[in-house]
Amino acid sequence: MATTILGFGWLMLASSSAPAATGQISGLTGEFSSGSLSGWKERSFAGNSKYELIEEQGTQVLQGSTNGKASILYTEQKVDLKTTPLIEWSWKVDRTYEGIDQRSRQGDDFPARLYVVAKTGFLPWDTLAINYVWSTDAPLDDSWANPFTDKAHMVVVQTGNQRVGSWVTQQRNIAEDFKTYFGADIKQLSGYAVMIDGDNANKEGMAWFGKIQFSAN
Repeated sequence: MATTILGFGWLMLASSSAPAATGQISGLTGEFSSGSLSGWKERSFAGNSKYELIEEQGTQVLQGSTNGKASILYTEQKVDLKTTPLIEWSWKVDRTYEGIDQRSRQGDDFPARLYVVAKTGFLPWDTLAINYVWSTDAPLDDSWANPFTDKAHMVVVQTGNQRVGSWVTQQRNIAEDFKTYFGADIKQLSGYAVMIDGDNANKEGMAWFGKIQFSAN
């Protein structure tokens, strides 16, 4: 992955403990119910989280689990934010990570993350990323610069244990979020990703992801 332009962006921005060891689409869907992970790739940062398709309530969903490991599952797909700035996805976790400071490098682990990444220039490292995360105890809509790079920003869209074990649907306006957190007018995504990690604080967890969909306002 590091040999591609976006790949270096993932290497820089996927925000694990250390530097890591792919079309133009409008209104696309990251569809796991097809029963295939074609178009998705995995990148290891500290061992491998486990990603697999499973059947739940008659449909295929993505299941991810970690045992103190960290890897990301990503797809390099261009998304036109001028016409489809909204992202909607569903996810579920089996726990939150207690006893860590998720703003710190030592505690930069989350039971579930969804990334969106945009290229901002010609060089491989000219990228910005937003991490939508399920936090342990941070308030909803809390945000902070990633502890490893100021080119990634963490945004809390779900928090605490109240909805652990239940499917939750989230929606964000990506274009507005890039303006809010970076002051950047981003017109196109270069890719997006999901992640479950526990490498920094040696945590275990499991998460599930349903359909990821982009749409107009």
